[in-house]
Amino acid sequence: MINVIGQGYIGLPTALMLAKSGKQVVGTDYNEKLIQSLKNGKLTFEEKSMDELFKEAIVNGIEFSTEYHKTDTYIISVPTPYVKESKKLDPTYVISATHSVLEVCEKGAILIIESTVSPGTIDRYIRPEIEKKGYLLGGDVHLVHAPERIIPGNMIYELEHNPRTIGVDDSTVGEKVKELYSSFCKADIVITDIRTAEMSKVVENTYRDVNIAFANELAKICRTINMDVYEIIKIANKHPRVNILQPGPGVGGHCISVDPWFLVGDYPDLTNLILTARKINDSMPTHVLKRIRDIMREHDIKDISKVGLYGLTYKENVDDTRESPTLQLLERMEEHLAFGVKVFDPYVKDRIVDHQFKNFEDFINEIEILVIMVGHDHIKENMERIKDKLIIDTKNICGFDGVYKL
Repeated sequence: MINVIGQGYIGLPTALMLAKSGKQVVGTDYNEKLIQSLKNGKLTFEEKSMDELFKEAIVNGIEFSTEYHKTDTYIISVPTPYVKESKKLDPTYVISATHSVLEVCEKGAILIIESTVSPGTIDRYIRPEIEKKGYLLGGDVHLVHAPERIIPGNMIYELEHNPRTIGVDDSTVGEKVKELYSSFCKADIVITDIRTAEMSKVVENTYRDVNIAFANELAKICRTINMDVYEIIKIANKHPRVNILQPGPGVGGHCISVDPWFLVGDYPDLTNLILTARKINDSMPTHVLKRIRDIMREHDIKDISKVGLYGLTYKENVDDTRESPTLQLLERMEEHLAFGVKVFDPYVKDRIVDHQFKNFEDFINEIEILVIMVGHDHIKENMERIKDKLIIDTKNICGFDGVYKL
């Protein structure tokens, strides 16, 4: 049996994929409401192809519980936030999950940590905790780091087709874990040491953060000199060795906007480029706020309640709001005592901010300035309904004239 600890955006799809492949799986989470929902056959977040996968997993006997189970294989997929003051990883959830596993696991159990961690985390925090409990590493317990590599909106496909990295102390254990992941992963699975696995995952997301920051800084430069950043990027990318990404209103999610801070926190004297990139991307919601202010002045609009933000999620066509640029923008507005801006997102059903509309038509009728923060398919399909608004398009999806860009 495999006990998957944490039934959120990573743990749940992983548990379902393992169950679909014929493994006996128990998904564990401390959140009683979440577990009860899963037991009742209701998913806790929306994701493409998840409904079908969930049904198959249930047919194959997947169980959900708030209790850890006695077995020989555990997969830990719990949050790994960072401390905002120090920028260092907060390992609390991983340590807590490890303690709970040690209380029930069989001798020789394999403990697979999927949560993204800063390089050296397992050596600094997890190994000492296991040794404190009197367990022999490599005998009583085998440690593995197999960082997740999927993105909301395309999780199921990426679980099957994205290459995986397995960091281990013992190659024999690595082969066992590789066989486990091969039950659903069709891509290459590389076995390496644990520290290399830790670093490689953080480096992947940091690379992307730095590239996005270049595009965002370019957007600011082009705004200053009144040039079209999108046209410039399109032309520059015709060079065979250039691939500039698209600018946007900020960087969200629990990967690109978080993982680079791990390196900054641990190596503050060595991460000049990475820190600058983080600051640039974190500054984009403020840049959008300035664009809103300028356009309100241009059209003599003094009432902030006439402004509507479309999109609360951190990316298109998902319901994930973690580190969302829109939420960051709303925080900036509150700091300046700018209250009353209206918000709508077709994917966010629960009310999470003030003045959040459930009906798109009502939302549009209440505003004069529409700020497109997320490029959901929904807004692309409703372009005719927004043509009479003043539009700030931070995602470059509007094809008609008179639209303001970043």
